Amino acid sequence: MALLAPHVESAVPAPVGGVEGGVSPHCPECRGSRLVRDVASGELHCGDCGLVLGSQWIADDLPYSGADGPSEGGRGVGPFVPTGAPRRHLGSTLGVRRDGQGRALSADRRNYYGHLKWLMDREVTRRSDSPLDRSPARDLLARTSSTLGLPTVVLSESERIFRLASQRGAFRGRNLGSSVGASLYAACRRFGLPRTLGEVSKVVGVRRSELGRAFKALSRNLGTPVPIVNLQSYLARYAEELALSPKVRSTVEEMLRATQGHPEVSGLSPHGLVAALIYLASERHGESRARVQVARVGSITEVTLRSTSKTLERLLAAKPLNTE
Repeated sequence: MALLAPHVESAVPAPVGGVEGGVSPHCPECRGSRLVRDVASGELHCGDCGLVLGSQWIADDLPYSGADGPSEGGRGVGPFVPTGAPRRHLGSTLGVRRDGQGRALSADRRNYYGHLKWLMDREVTRRSDSPLDRSPARDLLARTSSTLGLPTVVLSESERIFRLASQRGAFRGRNLGSSVGASLYAACRRFGLPRTLGEVSKVVGVRRSELGRAFKALSRNLGTPVPIVNLQSYLARYAEELALSPKVRSTVEEMLRATQGHPEVSGLSPHGLVAALIYLASERHGESRARVQVARVGSITEVTLRSTSKTLERLLAAKPLNTE
């Protein structure tokens, strides 16, 4: 017996010699023999005039099909569980007062099933719970991800990174805020999201320098280098927040190509470099933005923006751009 499938209609051949489930093999209205069964609603109606002849709420002629086709084992396919999500139950619930048919259980049977339920809960907890499930880090990761507006896949990746780094001892001796912030920042860089250490440190409530040290320890213990966010991602985000015109964005892209690989630029932070170039390009095209506004969007100080702008202006003076 299988549950009813979505709306599918199937023709039902008229049974030989009488009725099927108390329904006549012919329509009493038009005497037609083409009967159609709607397996979604369980109704049996005439295919010629549409008269409803009866209903059947359980369909017994639907073959079981698993994720990869028919299966002989009868094993069901459960819902998708994202990476890092808690799995605290096996899917079946064991009651202690009534059996599967609704009949009341005796005292001995209640004690027996209560003991089985306790054993099942203990075994599921042992198998599914990880150090992250018993730690407040999961809640802090969720709150931080929600505040920064990150997608669910980044949150799942940050939970995986936190779990792996904790097993390897990367966060030994560090507080929870810096550990969570480093994991979340690493997940953002894995997916190319333009988030800075300053933004993450403000949300988790730790100093930027402390978060940077935790991220360096995390990078050493992961074994694989954490990719750097593309400068174009920072440019797209800052241009949208500052409402820059396409002409200014094109000029910033030319400046990035002109200064790429220069020794004096290699030590600058990516978001600070893009913010300084946006400030210079907007000044050139008469769409000037306030220095405090650009610094706030780029998560840097005004002093850093001023010094970086002077350095880039000196480098670009030796290689003029065609801004027409």
